[in-house]
This record gives sequence, C-alpha cells and structure tokens, in this order.
Amino acid sequence: MKRVTGIGGIFFRARDPAALRAWYQAHLGIEVQDWGGTAFRWVDDEDKPVGGMTVWSIGDGANFAPGTASFMVNYRVADLHGLLAQLRREGCEVLEPMDDPDFGKFGWVIDPEGNKVELWEPPEGQ
Repeated sequence: MKRVTGIGGIFFRARDPAALRAWYQAHLGIEVQDWGGTAFRWVDDEDKPVGGMTVWSIGDGANFAPGTASFMVNYRVADLHGLLAQLRREGCEVLEPMDDPDFGKFGWVIDPEGNKVELWEPPEGQ
C-alpha cells in the first residue's frame, strides 16, 4: 500500500498570528490571504500548473489538539481509509472521527512524540 505521497500543508501555531503572518509577508514575500495562509501551486519547469498545491498557514493552533507542538504537517495520501485501517492494525493512535469536506478527506494520527499528524486524501483529480 502506498502511504504518504507528498506534503499537503504546513501549519504553524503563533501567540500573535497576525503579527507572524505580517513578518513572513514583509520579510519572505509570502502573500498571505485573508484566511491566514497561502497555497503554493505546483508547477512544472515552464511554470505551468501540474495539479497540486502545498498550503502554508499560521493560526492559533486550536486544531492541533491533542498535540502540543508549534506546528502540524499535513501529508497527502492516496487511500485515507485504507491507510487509517492499516495504522490501527499497527497499533497507532488514530483519532476519530475522520472528516470528509468538499476539499478532500482528512484523518489524524498521533506520532510517538505526541504530535498530531494530519493525513489528507485530495479530491479526485488534484
């Protein structure tokens, strides 16, 4: 079974999300959108879209619970249901419930250090 296929997003917890977003925009040129982050679109060598993106976002980290890290990584996966079932069989701590909004399927697992890891199966064609 194919497990992780790439990075879907990186999320940061900040004491002052607005100030940290402003720092990244001013000093690193990241164009932060109203929702608190940006989506880096994947392109080929000729700058043409190739059907994927990596989200980067800064917020209060409320969705990181029960993890306590200052970040959370979102990994792209090919078969979320299959991977979560396999992780349960392997004795991993899989969080319930899984989420299935319009922009893909999401599941979570806690790593051995207590970090919440987000798993994302993009919608068909992304």
